[in-house]
Order: sequence, then C-alpha cells, then structure tokens
Amino acid sequence: MNAIADLLITCKAIEFGDFTLASGAKSRYYVDIKTAVTHPEFLEAIAREIAKRYTFDVIAGVAVGGVPLAVAISLAAKKPFAIIRAEEKDHGKKSLIIGDVKGKEILLVEDVTTSGSSALYGISVLRNAGAMANRVVTVVDREQGAEETLKKQAVDLIPLVRVSEIL
Repeated sequence: MNAIADLLITCKAIEFGDFTLASGAKSRYYVDIKTAVTHPEFLEAIAREIAKRYTFDVIAGVAVGGVPLAVAISLAAKKPFAIIRAEEKDHGKKSLIIGDVKGKEILLVEDVTTSGSSALYGISVLRNAGAMANRVVTVVDREQGAEETLKKQAVDLIPLVRVSEIL
C-alpha cells in the first residue's frame, strides 16, 4: 500500500455506515478527506507528493474540499493557486474563479472523486476562463465513474489512491 493510503487509514479518513454522497448515491463507506487534511502531516504529505510529481502553472481547487489542498500544494510547489467557487456571487467581482488562470496550464485537485461531476464542473469553469485544463489529481478515486466521465471531455483523472487499495 502507498504512503498516502497508509495516512488515510491512520487519520481514520474511511468510515463505515450508511451515507448519502454529494452525488445523491448511497454508500456503505465514506471517505472523509476534508477532515483528514486538518492533520498537518497528511496535508503536507499530499502537497509534497503532488508538487514533486506534476508540472503546472497554477494549482486549482473547487470549494470547499479542493481549497486546502490547492493552498498546501501551492506552498509546496511555490506556484500560484486558484479557487473555483461553487456558485457565482451576486456582489464584488462576481467571478467564479479567484486567481489568475487565463492562458495558464492548470492542475485541478480534488479531495474525492465519485461520479466526476465536481471535477468536470471545475474543468468547465477553468476552460471557460481561458485556462488550459485537462488533468485532475484526486486524493481518492471511489472508482464509480469519474475516470470515464472525465475522459469523455479529454480530461485525465490521476488518483493518488484508488478506494480498492484501502478497502
């Protein structure tokens, strides 16, 4: 098993029970990366791993789960980050993106992918803003269709851990 998978287990990021996922699907387990990244050693390990493996101009994350990951990776890689809002605000600049992405190569980071809808939303927002976005790194892929969904839009899904490695 890889080091990130070991840390997921150590941080108790996998819980068993009856859960409803963001996609609406029911599951007997929940992958809680949002809580796991509150542990500095886990967040730092993920950030270091992604920063050393991938090249990009800007790291981006969809609020809420991708934001702490994007910030940590930004610090580890010494590269800018961008935040993709879940919805447009009706005040201020009203932009869906905080950060400069136009014409830049973006690496989108996700905490967990299931159907791929959140990642696809992030990629779409980035592309509409003039960014080059065709890769998504996810901490855990639940292996429930995200890879296929993204591939249809010419996007590569790169999981640090597949759920089958830790269940």
